[in-house]
Amino acid sequence: MQGPRPVVLSGPSGAGKSTLLKKLLKDYENVFGFSVSHTTRQPRPGEVNGKDYHFVTREEMQKEIDAGEFIEHAEFSGNMYGTSKGAVQAVQAQSQICVLDIDIQGVKNIKRTDLNPIYISVQPPSIDILEKRLRDRKTETEDSLLKRLTAARVDLELSKSRGL
Repeated sequence: MQGPRPVVLSGPSGAGKSTLLKKLLKDYENVFGFSVSHTTRQPRPGEVNGKDYHFVTREEMQKEIDAGEFIEHAEFSGNMYGTSKGAVQAVQAQSQICVLDIDIQGVKNIKRTDLNPIYISVQPPSIDILEKRLRDRKTETEDSLLKRLTAARVDLELSKSRGL
């Protein structure tokens, strides 16, 4: 891929990636651009298609994955998430530094590509604070919240691994 070297923000849901990203894009809007990920999950209240995510069907996303159009993709809680080459290229075409918001599975996938980003791991102060943040969002069922917390514990351990 051509253009400035991308930045990957990774960390569990609720760690603060979106908060940091919003501040970065607001304070440096002409320098950084956000790579809008694809997902098969339903939009949450207030989310806008093409801004927060590209909301697509499982069939559409799988077809593009099979065609090699994704840099990384993963499945979580029955939904697919991923970063398309086109999303990164759209930001780079504006001569902006592309910022990707991905989980640890995505980091592992990107490590196998030629993207060569700068990696930043965003960590919550504690699992208890992470749980409070997720509960305060009021966007999760108890089951999905417990799955996110379990995944967060795994992500936090994996993020300590050499090379990640």
